[in-house]
Amino acid sequence: MSNTANAIDRRTFLRNTSATVAAGALLSVLGPADRASAASHASDLEYATALDLAQAIRDKKISSVEITEHIIGRIEKFNPKLNSVVVDMTDDARKAARAADAALARGENLGPFHGVPITLKESFDVAGYKTTVGAPFLKDNRAAEDSEVTKRLEGSGAVILGKTNVPFMLSDLQSYNEIYGTTNNPWDLERTPGGSTGGGAATLAAGMSYLSVGSDIGGSIRTPASFCGVYGHKPTLNLVSQLGHVPPLPHLVHVPPATLPVNGPLARSADDLMAAMKLLGGPSGDDAVAYNWRLPEPRAKRLSDYRIRYMIDDPFCPVVPEVKDRLAKAVDALRKAGAKVEEGWPEGIDPRQQIETYIFLLMAALRPPVAMDEGLDDITAINMVEIFGKALEASNVEVQEKELKRMAARQAWQNFYKTHDAFLMPVSFIPAFPHDHSDFGSRTHDTSLGKRSYFDILYWISFATLTGLPATSAPVGPTKDGLPVGIQIMGPYLEDATPIDIAAKMADVVGGFQAPPGYAS
Repeated sequence: MSNTANAIDRRTFLRNTSATVAAGALLSVLGPADRASAASHASDLEYATALDLAQAIRDKKISSVEITEHIIGRIEKFNPKLNSVVVDMTDDARKAARAADAALARGENLGPFHGVPITLKESFDVAGYKTTVGAPFLKDNRAAEDSEVTKRLEGSGAVILGKTNVPFMLSDLQSYNEIYGTTNNPWDLERTPGGSTGGGAATLAAGMSYLSVGSDIGGSIRTPASFCGVYGHKPTLNLVSQLGHVPPLPHLVHVPPATLPVNGPLARSADDLMAAMKLLGGPSGDDAVAYNWRLPEPRAKRLSDYRIRYMIDDPFCPVVPEVKDRLAKAVDALRKAGAKVEEGWPEGIDPRQQIETYIFLLMAALRPPVAMDEGLDDITAINMVEIFGKALEASNVEVQEKELKRMAARQAWQNFYKTHDAFLMPVSFIPAFPHDHSDFGSRTHDTSLGKRSYFDILYWISFATLTGLPATSAPVGPTKDGLPVGIQIMGPYLEDATPIDIAAKMADVVGGFQAPPGYAS
């Protein structure tokens, strides 16, 4: 039987199984005191990690149905002002939660996220549900089968509550579109949660999901994670399957390996990222017949054993003082904890050449239908309008020349990782910025350092995307104005566990996720 048939059969089972009905019946006979106790316990767990919640469900401290109902209630309460969950899957979620409880009653463990309510970026296919990526010409598109990511999450016991908002064709640093409207940042409703996985990051920060999966070509996991104060991981290139993700356009099954975009998890803890990567990583489809994959262990056991370099500012893309201050405090905390920390770009790394190569390949890949004018001409000394124009008209030979530079950049970084374990840098030079839906070419950022180009945000995320190396965004605390700041931890090729582990250990010295004010039950 095919994977598609398995996914469809599973949903048919959820709709019809007597075990599902039996689990619901058992819960319906709880007395008022039991229901009150369950509600209280659910409230205690609403900001738990996904792994801790899964353990609580396995220990039968709470049922999947109870916590799923609680989180659905939070979505009903908070989503109207955030508009982050835009595809409602609660009917199937309730059935999946009952099935998870019934499986546990039979002594079965479905996987690491057994019974845990999660969300997916709207760009991932879920059979029977819309995948529009905010594009009006796809407003009626419904997925015929699940994406590979969906299959793996459901196979792990996760309960998918819904899908989260994105910008048009995932091609903006904000999350709004004509179909679903605008998503707001839970830390400040007048600001964006970032893009293009802004809906997923906002949903996590507001306690309306325990895990989310997004995609990243222009910082689309890392920037929203930073703007909303959660964790996000951009995996090694092609480590997580893109089958059933849009773009490319729906129903394309013969797609060559990606050169820039990746799919990856967001969570409220680095440990959840690690568990998600162990589940999501590795070959799919025909490749899975011959190849196996395991997540390599982190390079060190203790923070003091890690060898780290960093840059938290650069004349090429200056970081505003309020962000730089938080990053400096995080680096200082690492140093005090015993990590071997030194400043400076690695030998052999040419930041200017790498950002130019990245912008060219990004524009060649996206070729977005947006108006371009002088407003795009920045990142200090790069004429982005000129690069965009060249990318639009580039020949195969020219693109291949840039691909050679991309691979040379990866090798330069890999040479660095022979003597070091990680490189730290900002995710963004600014915190979350106010909504701005004007034409691309006219957008700028008003910062404490003056006006900046809208696209300067691409600078710090470019190095990991260009080279295909893994990078984790970890929260390091708020600015003086109360906006989250994230630090980016870039690791060696295929060694995704190392930057995730550093993010986990950093939480012990700088603090981890903090819930935004106003989102308690």
